[in-house]
Amino acid sequence: MKESVKVRWLQTKLFLTLFFFIVPVSQVTAKNEALVLNGELTQGSLVRGQVTPGATVTFNGKPVNINAQGKFVIGFPREAEEKHLLTWTDKQGKVHEKTLHVAAREYDIQRIDGLAPKMVTPPKEVTERIRNDSQKVSRARANVRDYDAVFTRFIWPAEGPVTGVYGSQRILNGEPKWPHYGLDVGSPTGTPVVAPAAGYVVLADDLYYSGNTIILDHGMGVYSTFLHLHEMQVKVGELIEQGHQIGTIGSTGRSTGPHLDWRINLGKMRLDPALLVPPRN
Repeated sequence: MKESVKVRWLQTKLFLTLFFFIVPVSQVTAKNEALVLNGELTQGSLVRGQVTPGATVTFNGKPVNINAQGKFVIGFPREAEEKHLLTWTDKQGKVHEKTLHVAAREYDIQRIDGLAPKMVTPPKEVTERIRNDSQKVSRARANVRDYDAVFTRFIWPAEGPVTGVYGSQRILNGEPKWPHYGLDVGSPTGTPVVAPAAGYVVLADDLYYSGNTIILDHGMGVYSTFLHLHEMQVKVGELIEQGHQIGTIGSTGRSTGPHLDWRINLGKMRLDPALLVPPRN
């Protein structure tokens, strides 16, 4: 093979390798307008998308926030139906549609006994505190920044075995409760917790149920929440880089032992963090 031909082949091979490495799960192209989607089409999934800048996007008939680069995010809640319609309109006004088929999941049932009765059914004197905590969390997740760290590859926020999964139905002291919406990592108190992706600290507070709690804003309406921390090592307003330590694993709030409960929200929608990180060995 001549040298020039060999060089062109190596360049082509490198391009194809990079292309198939970064091109997301679903892609559709329509003449001069492309739609790229990255994420699993399953219940609990966060899906990141991009269209040509200047286009607009709607999901199931509702407008979707989109930044100047044409990036947007959508999500499928725990009990999402199978069919969903994604529509995008290009700068010329042409409308494109794609039907998304979402796979159903089976969820685990978990029984947790030994919790203090006041943590299962809180006493009346803490009702006001719980209400205030909920308002704090809602305010922290209220904004939608154009900041797009959510489009980077997430890393695991802590080392340790997975001890709880998203979507599982928890029965606390024999009483059925809301499904668990987090990913639990069990490790000793003091184990470092790092930012899975860059983000702004929008909450760092001691809450009744979740104990020492940090919320990071990754942009585009996507937030990570870290519950039951022993220490919080960041302050509201700070921009934290991916991999930077934000605290340590603990057992504060409603917890039976040291672990990290990591949650992902798209606005008020609760999604599965495990779908954003590589599988554990």
